[in-house]
Amino acid sequence: MQAFRKAVEANDHDAIEALLAENVVFTSPVAFRPYPGKAITAAILRGVSRVFEDFRYVREITSADGRDHALVFVARVGDREINGCDFLHLDEDGLIDDFTVMVRPLSGAEALSAAMGAQFERIREEAAGA
Repeated sequence: MQAFRKAVEANDHDAIEALLAENVVFTSPVAFRPYPGKAITAAILRGVSRVFEDFRYVREITSADGRDHALVFVARVGDREINGCDFLHLDEDGLIDDFTVMVRPLSGAEALSAAMGAQFERIREEAAGA
């Protein structure tokens, strides 16, 4: 999904949000329950951009039908290196309706969890204001 990748790499949150379906479901690597809806997903992605440092995609894998994508990334949270993958599914209109993130190693996931936890009040406020 080149449009999403370019928007993330450019830190263009309006473009990222425009690629999300209204009914998108975001599944976090560190939260138990998924987050349904465009407003909360966009707010979470803005929060992640404030937490990740030196973020870059290193590989993209696309299904034969072009509706499933895996974007492999590397980043840092504080002094912890993270390897991860964004799994995206596109609906019939080409918008992201399912967004799942996985990260490793455990120490990186723990650092991410703590950093995002510190952001979550702001994330909720941003989503409510959308």
